[in-house]
Amino acid sequence: MRDPNDQANGLIAVLALPGFRLLWLGQIFSQLADKFYIVLMVFLIAQTWAQSTGVSSGPLAEAAELLGNRAVPGGLGGPAADAQWITLLATGIYAANTLPAIVLGGLAGVWADRWPKRAVMVASNGLRTLITLAVPLMMLPGPSWHGLSWGYWGLLVLTFLESCLTQFFAPAELAAIPLLVEKPLLLPANSLYTATTMAATIVGFAAGEPLMQLLAGFTAQFGLSHGEFILVPLAYGLATVVLLFVRTNEPPRRGGGNSVWRDLRDGLQFLGRQASVRGAVVHLVLLYSLLAALYVLSISLASQVVGLGPTRFGSLLAMSGLGLAIGALVVAQVGHRFSRKVLAAMGLGTMGFSLVLLAQLRPGLWPTLLLCGLLGIGAALLGIPAQTTIQEDTPEHLRGKVFGLQNNLVNIALSLPLVLAGTLVGSVGLKPVLLLLALLVLAGAGLERPWQGG
Repeated sequence: MRDPNDQANGLIAVLALPGFRLLWLGQIFSQLADKFYIVLMVFLIAQTWAQSTGVSSGPLAEAAELLGNRAVPGGLGGPAADAQWITLLATGIYAANTLPAIVLGGLAGVWADRWPKRAVMVASNGLRTLITLAVPLMMLPGPSWHGLSWGYWGLLVLTFLESCLTQFFAPAELAAIPLLVEKPLLLPANSLYTATTMAATIVGFAAGEPLMQLLAGFTAQFGLSHGEFILVPLAYGLATVVLLFVRTNEPPRRGGGNSVWRDLRDGLQFLGRQASVRGAVVHLVLLYSLLAALYVLSISLASQVVGLGPTRFGSLLAMSGLGLAIGALVVAQVGHRFSRKVLAAMGLGTMGFSLVLLAQLRPGLWPTLLLCGLLGIGAALLGIPAQTTIQEDTPEHLRGKVFGLQNNLVNIALSLPLVLAGTLVGSVGLKPVLLLLALLVLAGAGLERPWQGG
């Protein structure tokens, strides 16, 4: 058994485990590839389909008109029209990427329990490598539909398939962590996992296009064009190779006679009777609902901050991501000293406090950035212990099912606020919405009853 005092140096102890170190490295490449893929899609749309010429009727033209009647022939035209058109087509990519997460997560989790975790992770990354290698084929000339060449519709199909494979990878990866890490070190392991996810999001979106341009320039020296297509399959391919060497030491798979739906029902029944896991899933749903709402509200908030403006709302999101990464490192080092109930209440309280100040203070640049960072720290205090609780209290043979259901609920939680938050801001304004979110979050902190311990 590992000395409990090692928890004080949790990150060092976790990274000293060869199996987890390989899993972590595979996670880095896989997470970066996910973000590079979205950047590549937007890059290709901007390069190939930025102009809306030829789309004068049909559902695409109608959707473009909803954006302000500037992205269709006969509108104002110019860069603003192109930007709106790119946004519309990129929304199709986002939808194709999100839909499998909503409808497939639970079923994919069932299969992740039936198959060896390493095999699922390797196969899903390997197949994603092959899918992304097919992206250049979508640039070939061909027939058009609704004014767009077949390649755009092909990209939607590839994005949908790539996201389907991600639904298998995600629960298998989360379920593999407890197989590689002893229970006392699960909290720092999940902290590192969360910090890496946020870092990959920031780096992937920020560095994706420059890296593609760099690869294009590098391959051009050898007479090869379009080197930007190499980046995504390269990242997925590296993840595949690294994960081949992970040894999860799983118990033998039981020959199952149950149907997929029966296994899915088993996962739901487990959530119904295991209060600690159910509460942790509720925490994650609440957290991601709040983060999704803030994604929408950040545009309105940035528009009120001198020195930012609505187009630089990404600075607020990046600061929240940085805060979440910092909070993850703090939880890794000292989180074991507090009960999960206290950590959850601290996280909710920190987020509620940040929302109140964001609503009340004059919108200066640095105070707003600091409060967004503080909000990210609160998110880490809530989310990481919740994820750790699910891993600790879920039996090995049910982890894939539970993580699949968790992905289902989280992605639904991400979708609804994207609609509701924008509608509320349009009707009552930003400040009342921020205060309403703060009230809900602070009420959640009180419901944790941290003074009771446990």
